Amino acid sequence: MKLGGVLAAVAAVLGLVAPPAQAAPARHPACPQLKADPAWYGQNHAELQRMICTERGVAVFDWDNTVVRNDIGDAMTFWMLRNNKIVAPRDWKSTSAFLTDDAAASLAANCGSGPLWTSGLDTRCADEILSIYTDGKTSGGKAAFAGWNHRRVEPQYAWAAQLLAGHTPWELAAFTLAARRENLAAPIGTTQRVGSKQVTGWVRYYDQQRDLIRALQRAHYDVWIVSASADVVAKVWASGVGIAPGRVIGVRTEISRGKQTARLVPCGGDGAAITYIDGKRCWINQEIFGERGPAAWTTRGRQVFAAGDSTTDVTFTGDARGLRLVINRNKAELMCHAFGDGDGKWLVNPMFIQPLPAKTSPYPCSTTAYTNPDGSAGPVLRPDGSVIPDQLEKLLG
Repeated sequence: MKLGGVLAAVAAVLGLVAPPAQAAPARHPACPQLKADPAWYGQNHAELQRMICTERGVAVFDWDNTVVRNDIGDAMTFWMLRNNKIVAPRDWKSTSAFLTDDAAASLAANCGSGPLWTSGLDTRCADEILSIYTDGKTSGGKAAFAGWNHRRVEPQYAWAAQLLAGHTPWELAAFTLAARRENLAAPIGTTQRVGSKQVTGWVRYYDQQRDLIRALQRAHYDVWIVSASADVVAKVWASGVGIAPGRVIGVRTEISRGKQTARLVPCGGDGAAITYIDGKRCWINQEIFGERGPAAWTTRGRQVFAAGDSTTDVTFTGDARGLRLVINRNKAELMCHAFGDGDGKWLVNPMFIQPLPAKTSPYPCSTTAYTNPDGSAGPVLRPDGSVIPDQLEKLLG
Protein backbone atom coordinates (compact mmCIF):
# COMPACT_ATOMS: atom_id res chain seq x y z
CA MET A 1 0.00 0.00 0.00
CA LYS A 2 1.38 3.44 -0.95
CA LEU A 3 1.95 6.08 1.73
CA GLY A 4 -1.18 8.02 0.78
CA GLY A 5 -3.28 4.88 1.13
CA VAL A 6 -1.75 4.06 4.52
CA LEU A 7 -2.43 7.57 5.84
CA ALA A 8 -6.01 7.48 4.57
CA ALA A 9 -6.57 4.08 6.17
CA VAL A 10 -5.06 5.21 9.48
CA ALA A 11 -7.20 8.36 9.49
CA ALA A 12 -10.31 6.32 8.81
CA VAL A 13 -9.77 3.80 11.58
CA LEU A 14 -8.97 6.52 14.10
CA GLY A 15 -12.15 8.35 13.14
CA LEU A 16 -10.27 11.42 11.91
CA VAL A 17 -12.15 11.65 8.62
CA ALA A 18 -15.79 11.24 7.78
CA PRO A 19 -16.74 7.73 6.64
CA PRO A 20 -17.89 7.29 3.05
CA ALA A 21 -21.53 7.95 2.36
CA GLN A 22 -23.72 4.97 3.16
CA ALA A 23 -26.17 3.51 0.69
CA ALA A 24 -29.80 4.33 1.39
CA PRO A 25 -31.37 1.78 3.74
CA ALA A 26 -33.65 -0.86 2.31
CA ARG A 27 -37.35 -0.01 2.15
CA HIS A 28 -38.11 -2.49 4.95
CA PRO A 29 -35.00 -2.52 7.19
CA ALA A 30 -36.82 -3.69 10.32
CA CYS A 31 -36.09 -7.38 9.84
CA PRO A 32 -32.85 -8.00 7.95
CA GLN A 33 -32.17 -11.68 7.31
CA LEU A 34 -29.13 -13.55 8.56
CA LYS A 35 -27.48 -15.70 5.93
CA ALA A 36 -28.19 -19.38 6.26
CA ASP A 37 -25.03 -21.08 7.50
CA PRO A 38 -24.55 -24.63 8.83
CA ALA A 39 -21.96 -23.34 11.31
CA TRP A 40 -24.79 -21.93 13.42
CA TYR A 41 -25.56 -24.69 15.91
CA GLY A 42 -29.06 -25.98 16.60
CA GLN A 43 -31.64 -23.21 16.91
CA ASN A 44 -29.10 -20.39 17.30
CA HIS A 45 -29.73 -18.96 13.83
CA ALA A 46 -33.49 -18.98 14.39
CA GLU A 47 -33.22 -17.43 17.86
CA LEU A 48 -30.92 -14.66 16.64
CA GLN A 49 -33.22 -14.00 13.68
CA ARG A 50 -36.20 -13.73 16.01
CA MET A 51 -34.32 -11.21 18.17
CA ILE A 52 -33.32 -9.15 15.14
CA CYS A 53 -36.95 -8.97 14.08
CA THR A 54 -38.46 -8.19 17.48
CA GLU A 55 -35.95 -6.28 19.64
CA ARG A 56 -34.02 -3.00 19.46
CA GLY A 57 -31.26 -1.48 21.56
CA VAL A 58 -27.56 -1.87 22.29
CA ALA A 59 -25.63 -4.97 21.20
CA VAL A 60 -22.13 -5.56 22.63
CA PHE A 61 -19.55 -7.98 21.23
CA ASP A 62 -16.27 -9.06 22.70
CA TRP A 63 -13.61 -9.19 19.99
CA ASP A 64 -10.85 -11.81 20.35
CA ASN A 65 -12.13 -15.30 19.58
CA THR A 66 -15.66 -13.90 19.42
CA VAL A 67 -15.64 -11.88 16.20
CA VAL A 68 -12.28 -13.20 15.00
CA ARG A 69 -10.41 -16.46 15.49
CA ASN A 70 -7.28 -15.89 17.59
CA ASP A 71 -6.13 -12.83 19.49
CA ILE A 72 -5.30 -9.43 18.00
CA GLY A 73 -3.47 -8.39 21.18
CA ASP A 74 -1.14 -11.34 20.65
CA ALA A 75 -0.79 -10.50 16.97
CA MET A 76 0.17 -6.91 17.77
CA THR A 77 2.64 -7.82 20.51
CA PHE A 78 4.33 -10.37 18.28
CA TRP A 79 4.53 -7.87 15.40
CA MET A 80 6.00 -5.18 17.67
CA LEU A 81 8.69 -7.58 18.84
CA ARG A 82 9.51 -8.83 15.36
CA ASN A 83 9.82 -5.26 14.08
CA ASN A 84 11.74 -3.70 16.98
CA LYS A 85 8.96 -1.25 17.81
CA ILE A 86 8.77 -1.52 21.61
CA VAL A 87 10.21 1.62 23.22
CA ALA A 88 12.21 0.76 26.32
CA PRO A 89 11.25 2.78 29.41
CA ARG A 90 13.79 4.29 31.75
CA ASP A 91 12.35 2.11 34.49
CA TRP A 92 10.46 -1.10 33.61
CA LYS A 93 8.36 -0.70 36.77
CA SER A 94 6.69 2.26 35.05
CA THR A 95 5.10 -0.06 32.50
CA SER A 96 2.70 -1.62 35.02
CA ALA A 97 1.64 -0.89 38.58
CA PHE A 98 1.53 -4.65 39.14
CA LEU A 99 4.97 -5.58 37.77
CA THR A 100 7.07 -7.27 40.44
CA ASP A 101 10.58 -6.27 41.36
CA ASP A 102 11.76 -9.64 40.04
CA ALA A 103 10.18 -8.96 36.65
CA ALA A 104 11.55 -5.42 36.45
CA ALA A 105 15.03 -6.67 37.32
CA SER A 106 14.82 -9.47 34.75
CA LEU A 107 13.67 -7.06 32.05
CA ALA A 108 16.46 -4.63 32.92
CA ALA A 109 19.02 -7.42 32.78
CA ASN A 110 17.81 -8.86 29.47
CA CYS A 111 16.56 -5.73 27.70
CA GLY A 112 18.20 -2.74 29.37
CA SER A 113 16.68 0.74 29.14
CA GLY A 114 17.98 1.93 25.78
CA PRO A 115 16.79 1.16 22.23
CA LEU A 116 15.46 -2.39 22.03
CA TRP A 117 16.47 -4.85 19.34
CA THR A 118 14.05 -7.74 19.65
CA SER A 119 14.34 -9.36 16.23
CA GLY A 120 18.01 -10.30 16.09
CA LEU A 121 20.04 -13.38 16.95
CA ASP A 122 20.21 -12.32 20.59
CA THR A 123 16.74 -13.40 21.73
CA ARG A 124 17.04 -12.66 25.45
CA CYS A 125 14.95 -9.49 25.47
CA ALA A 126 12.21 -10.83 23.20
CA ASP A 127 12.07 -14.05 25.20
CA GLU A 128 11.81 -12.17 28.49
CA ILE A 129 8.97 -9.95 27.26
CA LEU A 130 7.18 -12.98 25.79
CA SER A 131 7.54 -14.96 29.00
CA ILE A 132 6.06 -12.16 31.07
CA TYR A 133 3.30 -11.42 28.57
CA THR A 134 2.22 -14.99 27.77
CA ASP A 135 2.99 -16.82 31.04
CA GLY A 136 2.91 -14.09 33.67
CA LYS A 137 6.35 -15.24 34.82
CA THR A 138 9.93 -14.20 34.26
CA SER A 139 12.18 -16.41 32.17
CA GLY A 140 13.51 -17.64 35.52
CA GLY A 141 10.04 -18.74 36.62
CA LYS A 142 9.29 -15.97 39.14
CA ALA A 143 5.91 -14.22 39.32
CA ALA A 144 5.84 -11.19 37.01
CA PHE A 145 2.77 -9.48 38.48
CA ALA A 146 1.24 -9.13 41.93
CA GLY A 147 -1.47 -7.33 43.86
CA TRP A 148 -4.29 -6.96 41.34
CA ASN A 149 -8.06 -7.39 41.52
CA HIS A 150 -8.62 -10.54 39.46
CA ARG A 151 -12.09 -9.44 38.37
CA ARG A 152 -11.14 -5.95 37.22
CA VAL A 153 -7.83 -6.30 35.44
CA GLU A 154 -5.62 -8.92 33.84
CA PRO A 155 -2.11 -7.42 34.12
CA GLN A 156 -0.78 -9.34 31.12
CA TYR A 157 -3.54 -8.00 28.86
CA ALA A 158 -3.04 -4.50 30.22
CA TRP A 159 0.72 -4.80 29.72
CA ALA A 160 0.26 -5.53 26.01
CA ALA A 161 -1.41 -2.12 25.70
CA GLN A 162 1.09 -0.44 28.02
CA LEU A 163 4.00 -1.70 25.89
CA LEU A 164 2.67 0.48 23.06
CA ALA A 165 3.79 3.57 24.98
CA GLY A 166 6.05 6.01 23.18
CA HIS A 167 4.22 5.95 19.84
CA THR A 168 1.51 8.22 18.51
CA PRO A 169 -1.96 6.80 17.82
CA TRP A 170 -1.26 7.33 14.11
CA GLU A 171 1.91 5.23 14.30
CA LEU A 172 0.15 2.48 16.24
CA ALA A 173 -2.73 2.37 13.78
CA ALA A 174 -0.23 2.00 10.92
CA PHE A 175 1.56 -0.78 12.81
CA THR A 176 -1.76 -2.52 13.42
CA LEU A 177 -2.71 -2.31 9.76
CA ALA A 178 0.60 -3.99 8.88
CA ALA A 179 0.10 -6.71 11.51
CA ARG A 180 -3.49 -7.26 10.35
CA ARG A 181 -2.41 -7.60 6.74
CA GLU A 182 0.20 -10.23 7.67
CA ASN A 183 -2.12 -12.23 9.91
CA LEU A 184 -5.00 -12.29 7.45
CA ALA A 185 -2.69 -13.34 4.59
CA ALA A 186 -1.06 -16.18 6.57
CA PRO A 187 -2.67 -19.60 6.05
CA ILE A 188 -4.75 -20.98 8.91
CA GLY A 189 -2.43 -22.80 11.31
CA THR A 190 0.62 -20.66 10.52
CA THR A 191 3.16 -20.10 13.28
CA GLN A 192 5.87 -17.46 13.41
CA ARG A 193 9.14 -17.16 15.26
CA VAL A 194 9.40 -14.44 17.89
CA GLY A 195 12.60 -14.51 19.88
CA SER A 196 13.42 -18.19 20.20
CA LYS A 197 9.75 -19.26 20.36
CA GLN A 198 7.12 -20.33 17.84
CA VAL A 199 3.85 -18.48 18.32
CA THR A 200 0.53 -18.16 16.50
CA GLY A 201 0.83 -16.29 13.21
CA TRP A 202 -2.69 -15.99 11.79
CA VAL A 203 -6.07 -14.38 12.48
CA ARG A 204 -9.38 -14.68 10.64
CA TYR A 205 -12.63 -12.76 10.80
CA TYR A 206 -15.64 -14.97 11.42
CA ASP A 207 -17.95 -14.53 8.42
CA GLN A 208 -20.93 -15.50 10.59
CA GLN A 209 -20.23 -12.77 13.13
CA ARG A 210 -19.64 -10.17 10.43
CA ASP A 211 -23.04 -11.10 8.98
CA LEU A 212 -24.68 -10.91 12.41
CA ILE A 213 -23.17 -7.48 13.10
CA ARG A 214 -24.34 -6.15 9.75
CA ALA A 215 -27.85 -7.54 10.28
CA LEU A 216 -28.04 -5.91 13.70
CA GLN A 217 -26.89 -2.60 12.28
CA ARG A 218 -29.45 -2.76 9.48
CA ALA A 219 -32.08 -3.46 12.14
CA HIS A 220 -30.99 -0.23 13.88
CA TYR A 221 -29.21 -1.79 16.83
CA ASP A 222 -26.41 0.29 18.33
CA VAL A 223 -23.53 -2.19 17.95
CA TRP A 224 -20.37 -1.89 20.07
CA ILE A 225 -17.11 -3.78 20.47
CA VAL A 226 -15.63 -4.10 23.99
CA SER A 227 -12.23 -5.77 23.88
CA ALA A 228 -9.41 -6.58 26.29
CA SER A 229 -6.96 -5.74 23.50
CA ALA A 230 -5.49 -2.25 23.20
CA ASP A 231 -8.01 0.39 22.18
CA VAL A 232 -6.25 1.63 19.04
CA VAL A 233 -5.58 -1.96 17.92
CA ALA A 234 -9.22 -2.96 18.37
CA LYS A 235 -10.38 0.13 16.44
CA VAL A 236 -8.31 -0.87 13.41
CA TRP A 237 -9.56 -4.45 13.38
CA ALA A 238 -13.19 -3.46 14.06
CA SER A 239 -13.23 -1.39 10.88
CA GLY A 240 -13.17 -4.71 9.03
CA VAL A 241 -16.70 -5.52 10.22
CA GLY A 242 -18.08 -2.02 9.78
CA ILE A 243 -17.78 -0.82 13.37
CA ALA A 244 -16.84 2.87 13.65
CA PRO A 245 -13.99 3.85 16.03
CA GLY A 246 -16.44 5.65 18.32
CA ARG A 247 -18.18 2.34 18.95
CA VAL A 248 -15.04 0.49 20.10
CA ILE A 249 -13.77 0.25 23.68
CA GLY A 250 -10.44 -1.43 24.29
CA VAL A 251 -7.76 -1.14 26.96
CA ARG A 252 -7.21 2.61 27.09
CA THR A 253 -4.02 4.35 28.11
CA GLU A 254 -3.49 8.08 28.52
CA ILE A 255 -1.92 10.24 25.83
CA SER A 256 0.74 12.80 26.73
CA ARG A 257 2.35 15.15 24.21
CA GLY A 258 0.70 13.25 21.41
CA LYS A 259 2.01 9.83 22.40
CA GLN A 260 0.52 6.88 24.23
CA THR A 261 1.75 6.34 27.77
CA ALA A 262 1.59 3.32 30.06
CA ARG A 263 -0.93 5.02 32.39
CA LEU A 264 -4.32 3.31 32.29
CA VAL A 265 -7.45 5.44 31.88
CA PRO A 266 -9.69 4.92 34.97
CA CYS A 267 -13.18 3.47 35.03
CA GLY A 268 -15.71 3.94 37.83
CA GLY A 269 -13.06 5.60 39.98
CA ASP A 270 -10.60 2.68 39.65
CA GLY A 271 -7.37 3.67 37.92
CA ALA A 272 -6.41 0.06 37.30
CA ALA A 273 -9.65 -1.28 35.81
CA ILE A 274 -9.55 -2.46 32.22
CA THR A 275 -12.08 -4.14 29.94
CA TYR A 276 -11.85 -7.47 31.79
CA ILE A 277 -14.62 -9.45 33.61
CA ASP A 278 -16.31 -6.92 35.94
CA GLY A 279 -14.23 -4.19 34.31
CA LYS A 280 -16.12 -4.76 31.07
CA ARG A 281 -19.37 -3.98 32.88
CA CYS A 282 -17.81 -0.77 34.19
CA TRP A 283 -16.53 0.37 30.80
CA ILE A 284 -19.84 -0.46 29.09
CA ASN A 285 -21.80 1.48 31.70
CA GLN A 286 -19.38 4.38 31.66
CA GLU A 287 -18.81 4.80 27.93
CA ILE A 288 -22.07 3.56 26.41
CA PHE A 289 -24.63 4.46 29.07
CA GLY A 290 -22.97 7.42 30.78
CA GLU A 291 -22.77 6.01 34.32
CA ARG A 292 -20.08 7.46 36.56
CA GLY A 293 -18.52 6.40 39.85
CA PRO A 294 -19.73 3.34 41.78
CA ALA A 295 -22.89 2.98 39.65
CA ALA A 296 -20.73 1.93 36.71
CA TRP A 297 -19.83 -1.24 38.63
CA THR A 298 -23.35 -2.26 39.61
CA THR A 299 -25.81 -1.18 36.91
CA ARG A 300 -26.87 -4.06 34.67
CA GLY A 301 -29.45 -5.00 32.07
CA ARG A 302 -28.97 -2.05 29.71
CA GLN A 303 -27.74 -3.95 26.63
CA VAL A 304 -30.22 -6.12 24.73
CA PHE A 305 -27.64 -8.54 23.30
CA ALA A 306 -24.11 -9.60 24.18
CA ALA A 307 -21.59 -12.04 22.70
CA GLY A 308 -18.38 -13.44 24.19
CA ASP A 309 -16.17 -16.48 24.42
CA SER A 310 -14.27 -16.39 27.70
CA THR A 311 -14.46 -15.76 31.42
CA THR A 312 -13.31 -12.26 30.44
CA ASP A 313 -16.85 -11.79 29.11
CA VAL A 314 -18.95 -13.47 31.79
CA THR A 315 -20.19 -10.31 33.54
CA PHE A 316 -21.26 -8.22 30.56
CA THR A 317 -22.84 -11.15 28.72
CA GLY A 318 -24.83 -12.04 31.83
CA ASP A 319 -25.93 -8.42 32.10
CA ALA A 320 -27.73 -8.54 28.73
CA ARG A 321 -31.49 -8.62 29.14
CA GLY A 322 -32.03 -10.39 25.82
CA LEU A 323 -29.99 -13.13 24.16
CA ARG A 324 -26.41 -13.96 25.14
CA LEU A 325 -24.28 -15.71 22.51
CA VAL A 326 -21.30 -17.72 23.76
CA ILE A 327 -18.61 -19.05 21.43
CA ASN A 328 -17.50 -22.20 23.21
CA ARG A 329 -13.83 -22.30 24.18
CA ASN A 330 -14.37 -24.38 27.32
CA LYS A 331 -13.87 -21.41 29.66
CA ALA A 332 -15.34 -22.71 32.89
CA GLU A 333 -17.10 -19.77 34.56
CA LEU A 334 -18.74 -18.59 31.35
CA MET A 335 -19.78 -22.09 30.31
CA CYS A 336 -21.32 -22.73 33.73
CA HIS A 337 -23.71 -19.85 33.10
CA ALA A 338 -24.25 -20.75 29.45
CA PHE A 339 -24.99 -24.45 29.97
CA GLY A 340 -26.77 -23.77 33.27
CA ASP A 341 -29.01 -21.38 31.26
CA GLY A 342 -31.12 -20.34 34.20
CA ASP A 343 -33.40 -18.03 32.19
CA GLY A 344 -33.36 -19.62 28.73
CA LYS A 345 -31.48 -16.73 27.10
CA TRP A 346 -28.05 -18.31 26.63
CA LEU A 347 -27.00 -19.57 23.17
CA VAL A 348 -23.85 -21.68 22.82
CA ASN A 349 -22.08 -22.15 19.49
CA PRO A 350 -18.87 -24.00 18.63
CA MET A 351 -16.06 -21.87 17.23
CA PHE A 352 -16.64 -21.23 13.54
CA ILE A 353 -13.04 -22.13 12.66
CA GLN A 354 -11.25 -25.09 14.24
CA PRO A 355 -13.93 -25.83 16.89
CA LEU A 356 -12.78 -27.60 20.02
CA PRO A 357 -13.74 -31.24 20.61
CA ALA A 358 -16.52 -31.86 23.07
CA LYS A 359 -15.41 -31.61 26.69
CA THR A 360 -16.03 -34.94 28.41
CA SER A 361 -15.56 -33.94 32.05
CA PRO A 362 -18.04 -31.65 33.85
CA TYR A 363 -17.32 -28.00 34.54
CA PRO A 364 -16.73 -27.60 38.32
CA CYS A 365 -19.41 -24.92 38.67
CA SER A 366 -20.40 -25.84 42.22
CA THR A 367 -16.87 -25.69 43.62
CA THR A 368 -14.01 -23.92 41.81
CA ALA A 369 -15.09 -22.39 38.47
CA TYR A 370 -15.48 -18.84 39.86
CA THR A 371 -12.50 -16.52 40.30
CA ASN A 372 -12.67 -14.26 43.36
CA PRO A 373 -11.08 -10.78 43.35
CA ASP A 374 -8.07 -12.15 45.25
CA GLY A 375 -7.58 -14.92 42.69
CA SER A 376 -8.96 -17.74 44.84
CA ALA A 377 -11.57 -20.12 43.44
CA GLY A 378 -15.19 -20.59 44.47
CA PRO A 379 -18.60 -21.71 43.22
CA VAL A 380 -20.41 -19.96 40.38
CA LEU A 381 -23.63 -18.24 41.47
CA ARG A 382 -26.69 -17.27 39.50
CA PRO A 383 -27.98 -13.68 39.89
CA ASP A 384 -30.40 -14.92 42.59
CA GLY A 385 -27.47 -16.28 44.64
CA SER A 386 -28.10 -19.97 43.98
CA VAL A 387 -25.14 -22.19 43.13
CA ILE A 388 -24.98 -23.48 39.55
CA PRO A 389 -24.59 -27.28 39.59
CA ASP A 390 -21.67 -28.83 37.71
CA GLN A 391 -22.43 -28.77 33.99
CA LEU A 392 -21.71 -31.25 31.20
CA GLU A 393 -21.10 -30.26 27.60
CA LYS A 394 -24.43 -30.05 25.79
CA LEU A 395 -23.24 -29.85 22.19
CA LEU A 396 -20.68 -31.51 19.99
CA GLY A 397 -17.74 -29.81 18.30
